[in-house]
Amino acid sequence: MISIKSKREIELMEIAGKIVYETHQHIKPLIKAGVSLLELDTEAEKFIISKGAKPSFKGYEGFPNATCISVNEEVVHGIPSKRKLKDGDIVSIDIGADYKGYHGDSAWSYAVGNINEEKEYLMEHTEKALFEGIKQVKPGNHVGDIGYAVESYANSHNLGIVRELCGHGVGNHLHEDPDVPNYGSKGTGPMLKEGMVIAIEPMLNLGSDDIVVESNDWTITTLDRKPSAHFEHTVLVTKDGYQILTGE
Repeated sequence: MISIKSKREIELMEIAGKIVYETHQHIKPLIKAGVSLLELDTEAEKFIISKGAKPSFKGYEGFPNATCISVNEEVVHGIPSKRKLKDGDIVSIDIGADYKGYHGDSAWSYAVGNINEEKEYLMEHTEKALFEGIKQVKPGNHVGDIGYAVESYANSHNLGIVRELCGHGVGNHLHEDPDVPNYGSKGTGPMLKEGMVIAIEPMLNLGSDDIVVESNDWTITTLDRKPSAHFEHTVLVTKDGYQILTGE
């Protein structure tokens, strides 16, 4: 069931989203060669707690950490470890914050030092695909309009689309209805209504669409081991458009 948020719920989600955004900004300067994924995770968790919130992901269906950190060919759900980032890596960091029972959720991909042109291309166009999807958010449009916009943009830039994973509703649960796929047809799927909150999150690959789940049962990687990027915002459907809850 798709929920329409009340004014109070939206206010709490605005705070949760702001905390997620600020956490990304807090750890961004720390993302450099030699830092471990666990150090980034620990710093993010401390920051979220300092803002009066809790990490949404920690303990979620047994996930052990506060953030998901995925490097290079890892698409999503990377478990932070003592692994150290290297110059030329790209790393996506997915952060959720639970503020008084309401969630914000945003992932961003970052360059570590100097990356090659292929990775720059992947990151640039995955981020742009996110905003192509967000542009479709307004009352009367459909979830399929978002997916169509992301898919069309990805196809026009020859990027693989991860189809088994998708965006989702957000509220007092981290994942709610509706599913928000990164592909689709115009005018299909649930209609967007004022007060709905959804996470839009393109996961695009330099190679094929195909993915595989690693032996830890969490981390998802590209089957061809080519790099993947992930960009996500939590977005509120407003009276005449949208409001990004996890941005400035």
